[in-house]
Amino acid sequence: MTADATAEITGTAQWRAWQDGVLPPVERVRDGLWSLPVPIPDNPLRYVLVYALELRDGLALIDAGWDADISWQALNDGLASIGHDVRDVRAVLVTHNHADHLGLAGRVREASGAYVALHELDARTVGPELDTYDKWRRGYVGHLVRHGMPGTDAHTTADAIDPDRLLRAPRPDVLLQDGERITLPGLDLRVVWTPGHSPGHSCFYAPDRQLLFSGDHVLPRITPSIGYLLQSVGDPLADFLRSLDKLTGYDVAEVLPAHEYRFRQLDHRLAHIARHHTERLAETLAAVTASPGATAWQLAADLKWSRSWREFGLQQRRFALAETLAHLKLLANRGEITEHPATPDGPAHWTPVEPAA
Repeated sequence: MTADATAEITGTAQWRAWQDGVLPPVERVRDGLWSLPVPIPDNPLRYVLVYALELRDGLALIDAGWDADISWQALNDGLASIGHDVRDVRAVLVTHNHADHLGLAGRVREASGAYVALHELDARTVGPELDTYDKWRRGYVGHLVRHGMPGTDAHTTADAIDPDRLLRAPRPDVLLQDGERITLPGLDLRVVWTPGHSPGHSCFYAPDRQLLFSGDHVLPRITPSIGYLLQSVGDPLADFLRSLDKLTGYDVAEVLPAHEYRFRQLDHRLAHIARHHTERLAETLAAVTASPGATAWQLAADLKWSRSWREFGLQQRRFALAETLAHLKLLANRGEITEHPATPDGPAHWTPVEPAA
């Protein structure tokens, strides 16, 4: 089966479940390797695919799922269905620090004594201390307003983010590095640092099985969200595009993503995603050219999305703002547009760079 003429679907049961809007089954992917769907409550992505890999003395998990009771129960039920228990887990290898991947790692560690591993760059923004929440909130509201979101909307957006979930995020025990080999008995995995979706996002590559656990870096149908956020530094979209190039040519027979369904033809999918961003950059440049002096918020409202901007709630709009900013930052770093920083009189705005005479 083909997703969009770029990726051959191998997880056909997962694909059918995705089409039907239901949770896919637990699946044996290879000897000693299972896919365990863990639901994400009230989220259009619906579930995370947690992968359980058999070791000589237990299990390793790739990602853990969202920290909610329904998710915890699903993870435990999934492990029981393959003849294991959460107490068998020796390690939780987390692709990145987002709540639907890292969230349950703390509960798994508490139940089993497993270590939690995460790339060092993503570990820097995990589990802020309690007395820093107000500082985070002020900074986040300021970030949104600085880029054009109305103040009332910015406060409402910040208030909708669960502070307890930020503070509960488990800190890792092991900090991963690019190219590192995971040393667990009976497992051969390499860390492939692929920043963009998050600063420390990492895929896990199994060369002996020609498998790539791609996290959110490469998905079969949708493009992962690449946003410029409060704590972003540098150029996340440029990092992401370099990370796509980095995976080109890897010997991969099957890609095991964290969402949707398994697939083949990695290089074709990488090229398709890169082409999407090339087209989006051109669209963003055209929007700035048509509306010089517009804020990122105004530009986001003018761009084409999967649904009308009017249909977006505030949470969808904050993601759209972050993605628009990532494209604007890359265009600015290429010298095609200019960012005019926020002043006491108004938010940051953008203008095209006039071509040299």
